[in-house]
Amino acid sequence: MAQVGSVGARKLVQMLAGGDGLPASVAAVAEAANETLQPIGTAQIVAQNVAAELIERSSAVRYPAVHVYCEKLSNTLREKFRTFSGKAHLTMEVRSSQDRLEGLERQVQLYVDAVTAVLDRRRGDWGDGLFYGGGYEAVFGPVKRGGKNYVQTAKITIEVDVSIQ
Repeated sequence: MAQVGSVGARKLVQMLAGGDGLPASVAAVAEAANETLQPIGTAQIVAQNVAAELIERSSAVRYPAVHVYCEKLSNTLREKFRTFSGKAHLTMEVRSSQDRLEGLERQVQLYVDAVTAVLDRRRGDWGDGLFYGGGYEAVFGPVKRGGKNYVQTAKITIEVDVSIQ
């Protein structure tokens, strides 16, 4: 059953890192808002559920970063005779850091806009028994010490319908 979560997370990382994914979306959102945003490269989009404090201690981190993981699986057996028929709750953590407080919250909001723009374009069948209906929830965390001096995280959570043999 845990394989369902990792397949969903991998597919989401591929969508975010793809040609019309997050790098293009960040550029479009920055231009529309008339703001300057650091680009998000494919190496900064990872399938990993790790606390920001731990990753900063264990390796060199480039901000902004997006961490994708499966937070919860629900096998409700809506379709009888299927191995898994339910929902996968996938989470994308957008992390941004800078040396000053001013503008950090606005920056994180714009990155969340870029992520949700990619999600809006990716509604529908993802293949391998995964279907995304289009809804999401974004939760903004407080600014904390870390990164380049200050770091803020926002979580975007989506529900993906899963139906596999």
